[in-house]
Amino acid sequence: MNFKTSATIVVGCLLLPLAVMAQNIAVVNGKPVPKARLDALLKNAARNGQAVPPEMEAQARDQVVLREIFAQEAERTGVAKTKEYQEQMDLLRQTVLIRTLFDNYTKNVKVSDEDVKAEYDRAKSESAGQEYRARHILVESEDEAKKLIADIKAGAKFEDLAKKNSKDTGSAENGGDLDFAKPDTYVPEFSAALTKLQKGQMTETPVKTQFGYHIIKLEDVRAAQFPALEDVKAQISQHLAQAKVQAYQTKLRDAAKTDYKFKEPEKK
Repeated sequence: MNFKTSATIVVGCLLLPLAVMAQNIAVVNGKPVPKARLDALLKNAARNGQAVPPEMEAQARDQVVLREIFAQEAERTGVAKTKEYQEQMDLLRQTVLIRTLFDNYTKNVKVSDEDVKAEYDRAKSESAGQEYRARHILVESEDEAKKLIADIKAGAKFEDLAKKNSKDTGSAENGGDLDFAKPDTYVPEFSAALTKLQKGQMTETPVKTQFGYHIIKLEDVRAAQFPALEDVKAQISQHLAQAKVQAYQTKLRDAAKTDYKFKEPEKK
C-alpha cells in the first residue's frame, strides 16, 4: 500500500465520526439522539401552522434531549412493560397510522377550477335575494317596549334609546344597528316583522321572540351581496378538498365488514 492510499484511509477514518455526529444532536448515557427526531418535532410544529424561529429550534433541541433522558429512565424503571403504557401505545400507533393515511390521501386530492366555479355558482344562487339593514331595541317586557315606541314617536332618537336601553349589547353600542343580513338569519318572528316594513318604517307594536320584546326599524334594502370568485377561490378549494377526504372516510366506513352500527347524523 502506498503512502497516498494510506493517507486517504486515515483521513476517511477521521471524517467518519464527524459524519455520524452530523446525524445526531447528542449522546445520552452512550446512546445517540438522532437529528431526525428534531426534524420530526419541527415538522409537526410547522404542520400546525406555527412559525419556527431560531429560538424555537433551540428549545426543540433541548426538548429532544430531555425526552431521551426521561425515556431512558422510564425504560430503566419498567414503564414500557406496564398495561397503561401498552394501551397508550396502541392508541398512539393508530393515531399516527390514521393521520398518515389521510395526509397521504390529501396530497393526491385534486380540485379543478371547474369544480371551484361550480361550487361558487351554487353558493351564489343560494344567497340570491334581498338583504335588510335593520336596527332594533331589545327589552325584557312588553310594557317597556311600548313606552320606548311612544318615546320615539314623540321625537326621541331610535339610536339613542337603543344605546341606553337595549339588552342586546352587541348592537346597542351601535345604536341597535344589525347591518345588512338576509331575513332568514333571524328568528322567524323577527324576520316576519322585518320584511313587512317599508324603508324608514318602525314596528308599531312590540315583536315578541324567545329573547324578549323587540322594536324594529328598517333602514335599507339591497340585493344580496356576494364576494368575487377570486376572493374566495382558495377557501372553496380547501372546502372541496376536505369534502373529498370526508367522502373517502365514509367510503372506508361503509366498505368495512363489521357488526357495529354507527349512529347516523341527525338531519337538520
